[in-house]
Amino acid sequence: MSSPQAMPHLEILPVEKLVLHEFHDHQRTPPIIRGIEESGVLRNPPIVMPLEDGSDRYMVLDGANRTTALQEMGVPHTIAQIVLADDPGLDLNPWNHVVWGANADTLLDWARTVPNLTLLPSHEEHLFRDLLDIHSLALIQLPDGRIYTAYTQTLELMKRVKVLNALVKSYADNTHMDRTTSYKIETLKNFYTELSGLVLLPPFRVDDVLCLAAEGCLMPAGSTRFTISGRALHVNFPLGILNSHQTIEQKNAQLQEWLQESLSRKRVRYYAEPIYMYDE
Repeated sequence: MSSPQAMPHLEILPVEKLVLHEFHDHQRTPPIIRGIEESGVLRNPPIVMPLEDGSDRYMVLDGANRTTALQEMGVPHTIAQIVLADDPGLDLNPWNHVVWGANADTLLDWARTVPNLTLLPSHEEHLFRDLLDIHSLALIQLPDGRIYTAYTQTLELMKRVKVLNALVKSYADNTHMDRTTSYKIETLKNFYTELSGLVLLPPFRVDDVLCLAAEGCLMPAGSTRFTISGRALHVNFPLGILNSHQTIEQKNAQLQEWLQESLSRKRVRYYAEPIYMYDE
């Protein structure tokens, strides 16, 4: 395999050392467990980043469902792709939330019940300025064109995230929610007949998310979107090795042999261009 960049850093890690940074939807875990057990492999390794607190723990950037499935299965180790906070191929952006199935004014009413949060009218021309305001936690766009800033006086990071969690919970627990990269509600009207609103979430820095994860302060489910250039996919590492009683050193030695064999058989391909995968 020829590649203009370094190979992904794959390593066997203790599952107990992996920590999530977002709340997890446990309804998604059972089908993943069934898939892993039926295939006998871990297809796509979770992507993790070392925490900076000296605990030898890793924050899961992508693969929370797989990680939770392995934890519930009692598998002691997992293959993981390790990236560092200063990796030039790492990027962090927020997801936005499409809310549907409720009246738009009901969405506002739910938001108004959140402590330490005030809704202030905004305008489309001030959209990104208001979202980046230090006191802004989110922007809520409604189908009729109204826009509101979810405003808080709270500046301390963990307290802000707790208010943000309460805001997301106010609608996620009461109606339907999808993630989107869209910033314009107009682009969604043809896809959602019961569209309630579009909630734009604020950006966070990688070091903020690391700090929150180290303290056990989880962010809302579906709020962060980590992208990594050089993502390792379809690795299909044997579950039997991960679940064996061998030491982690022995398993990592087997991993290196397995990777070398994959390379020698030319089973590893690098795709420089963005791709769409239809078998996930």
